[in-house]
Amino acid sequence: MIIIDSMLERRQSEGRPIRVGMVGAGFAGRGLAMQMVTSIVGMQLVAIANRTLDGAKRAYREAGVEQVRTVETTGQLETAVAEGHYAVTDDPFLLCEAVNIDAIVEITGEVEFGARVILKAIEHGKHVILMNAELDATLGPVLKAYADRAGVVFTNADGDQPGVIMNLFRYVRTLGFKPLLCGNIKSLLDCRRTPETQKAWAEANFQRTKMVTSFADGTKIAMEMCTVANATGMGVGKRGMYGPTAGHVDEAPGLFDLDELMRGGLVDYLLGAQPSFGVFVLGYSENPLKQRYMRFYKMGDGPVYTFYTPFHLSPLEAPLTVARAVLLGDAAVVPIGEPVCEVIAQAKRPLGAGETLDGIGGFTCYGMLENARTARAENLLPMGLTDGCRLLRDIAIDQPITFADVELPANRLSDRLYREQSVALAARRTLQPAE
Repeated sequence: MIIIDSMLERRQSEGRPIRVGMVGAGFAGRGLAMQMVTSIVGMQLVAIANRTLDGAKRAYREAGVEQVRTVETTGQLETAVAEGHYAVTDDPFLLCEAVNIDAIVEITGEVEFGARVILKAIEHGKHVILMNAELDATLGPVLKAYADRAGVVFTNADGDQPGVIMNLFRYVRTLGFKPLLCGNIKSLLDCRRTPETQKAWAEANFQRTKMVTSFADGTKIAMEMCTVANATGMGVGKRGMYGPTAGHVDEAPGLFDLDELMRGGLVDYLLGAQPSFGVFVLGYSENPLKQRYMRFYKMGDGPVYTFYTPFHLSPLEAPLTVARAVLLGDAAVVPIGEPVCEVIAQAKRPLGAGETLDGIGGFTCYGMLENARTARAENLLPMGLTDGCRLLRDIAIDQPITFADVELPANRLSDRLYREQSVALAARRTLQPAE
């Protein structure tokens, strides 16, 4: 990151800071605003779009900015940025259209809304940074295809688990080890959790209840590891991942089958292990001299070694992704082609015909990671497309939900994009967006 540090300092000294627009001002967005305003040189958070103006203003206020300009048109926003004012709006597309904004950070956790914002940003030549694993896991490969065609960077963010895992993956590979498993660490997983059970914890920690529910019921980790799978080409060993229990991440090499790992690698997680906010990568080497050095440095006898990062600092590290995209054309986490994995929906309780699914972190369903070819062969409904779907038949508890089981909401962009993505998967060809 030394190169980025120097390049940002140069941009600051030249009066050419990277100009960033942020869409979403929830828990993570407020942290990102604080970091950009108070701690990052050579970068300015010039505008925040949020569904409520009060939320956008609060994010700036908590970062120490009292004076903001409310804008309602693209021209007003461009003028505000040119004059050095911070701007707020409830229209995210103004940020995408403004010619003097370099990059858009989308941080809402919403799939349909996020897809509309990202496509508009790409259309107007903006680099796009997601702090939205839900969108990336559902539509990341096809959105990457649109970004490639437009010549802009599409990436998930440093600091979130996928970003930390991918930085570690690249590090392990650069050291000459073969990555065998990319792993997350989970302290709690209970697919029966609902907004009712998580309400008190969410309120105490100033987070949205549905988002917190997705953490607890396993949907979030499925989305995160799907993002990693699609960025590495590694699949999942079984539906939902293995998720063995461990006391410490160092136990990981003994908890997974080496022969299975050697067949192309897996994404998975440990349950209950320390460090509880960390991530890990298992790397492999048969080189005798390298093994001697690894023993000397107390990394074990091998040939499988545990590399781990004991923390992730989501909103604090995310500005690094903006800098990587704008200054280097580099992505922290990006799909490498057609989908490798998908997050499918399963019933959280017995569901009846005529019910409407309430999406990620709701009362009706939870997400499970599955290999994409299996998901398509069984016509399984992605968790990211569940919100607003009406059931056509009864669904038993823990039963996967298929496209044939639901009536999709009308005229959703996300459904069109998903069809484009699925056609490419079925044809086993490189993703190309429809004209």
